[in-house]
Amino acid sequence: MMVSPPQPRDEVHDSRVSLDRVAAVVIGRNEGGRLEICLGSLLRDLSPERVVYVDSGSRDGSPDVAESLGVRVHRLDPDRPFSAARGRNEGFDVLMEFEPGIELVQFVDGDCEMLEGWLQRGVSHFEGRADLAALCGRTLERYREQTIYNRLCDIEFDVPPGEVRATGGIFMIRAAAFRQVGGMRVDVIAGEEPEMGLRLRRAGWRLERVATPMVLHDSAMTRFSQWWKRAVRGGVGTALGAALHGREAERYCIKELRRALTWGLVLPLAAVSAAWPTRGLSLAVYAGLVGVQGLRITWRARKSGRSLPDAVAYAVACILAKFAGVVGIVKYQLDRRRGRSTGIVEYK
Repeated sequence: MMVSPPQPRDEVHDSRVSLDRVAAVVIGRNEGGRLEICLGSLLRDLSPERVVYVDSGSRDGSPDVAESLGVRVHRLDPDRPFSAARGRNEGFDVLMEFEPGIELVQFVDGDCEMLEGWLQRGVSHFEGRADLAALCGRTLERYREQTIYNRLCDIEFDVPPGEVRATGGIFMIRAAAFRQVGGMRVDVIAGEEPEMGLRLRRAGWRLERVATPMVLHDSAMTRFSQWWKRAVRGGVGTALGAALHGREAERYCIKELRRALTWGLVLPLAAVSAAWPTRGLSLAVYAGLVGVQGLRITWRARKSGRSLPDAVAYAVACILAKFAGVVGIVKYQLDRRRGRSTGIVEYK
């Protein structure tokens, strides 16, 4: 069942806003029918020459679908590692080559449908905000109730509006700001957008999130293994971010790194190590600590308006994600010691 997103009264878009200075970059890999929906939602407002589709080695004919709709298609060279950052950067370069006058670029993933009115809302929000670099709206999970994993994604996407440190991978950005910081780092294969957000903020730019629904996202997660891989990818991103900027003033990703290692490695190892001499008491203490942490997360989620089932599911996911995060952190560190780059972690 397709979600019909609400349109907040204070966020109604002005259909008279000109979209002449905005274009879009779509990245994808084997998205199938979702890509056609994605491109169609953009072509509702943009001419085909102002939409670039970047393909990362699809085997399902995705580039042919894009070409049939008239959009520009850029195929990433398979001899270099694929990454979302690389796809967005190369898509931006192609767009600037053919449409150098574009001022705002909307980045979209191929598993998303751009909601009607968002582009107008985004463009109008940039007016009078010369220091605003990037903007995002509310990402809604298309099949939220289909699986528990889709519900968890929708909860994760529901972030309060206002000034933020990162926008997520679907956002509108000033071309000048993207160009100034050199776009995304292609060696950051997870957490690439928050890392760029850090550099944008250091350069004096601001990032914002508004309550307006922006896209319908199709996570297509039906198995625990998919959710686990996604959480492992988050751990890789945390470790990578800490390695790049953790020693700098902001201590980027250090708090997240320590939290994952504490709950997902140090405490359980200590509990297991002390189990024999304490006759199992250490395991009981650890279980109690996890239980208290789960109750705290549930209480905060309920306080923010979540239903009890959603709050409990979110709490359990947060706790399990620490273990997956440790796997990602260890994977990154092992690869680093071996002198090789960590490859992308795909969950679809």
